[in-house]
Amino acid sequence: MTLLGVISDTHGLLRPEALDALRGSELIIHAGDVGQSEILERLRNIAPVVAVRGNVDTAPWAEELPETNTVEVVGHRIFVLHDRSQLAVHPGHAGFAAVVFGHSHKPLAEVQNGVLFLNPGSAGPRRFRLPISIARLRVSPMGLQPEIIELHQA
Repeated sequence: MTLLGVISDTHGLLRPEALDALRGSELIIHAGDVGQSEILERLRNIAPVVAVRGNVDTAPWAEELPETNTVEVVGHRIFVLHDRSQLAVHPGHAGFAAVVFGHSHKPLAEVQNGVLFLNPGSAGPRRFRLPISIARLRVSPMGLQPEIIELHQA
């Protein structure tokens, strides 16, 4: 089994609680709105990082981030983008087991037509009354097991 850490919408704020929750991950996916390049550097101290550009990632450093990315883990293909409304492929027909996204700041883990849609929520500044959260995704040959982790500030 491979453990993925999934984070999004840090908006330049990487909380110690988020780092703690991501420890032990073999790969970290950042689904955009990183906010500062230092966020990715700090995440790379834990595990390799796959990141996409979000709508707030407009600084020159963010130009190297793709708008979408694909990860294959234990035979499962995972499509990553920031805003789910920009999904231009039918994930099931394209052979994806999961779509990881952010943007809404609302955590979500649901299966639709055999495809997991996973939004870890926002790990950055609190927005409205939405929780501060990340996700873990356990990937094995048998399938994907998502877990939303709500971060409690010390």
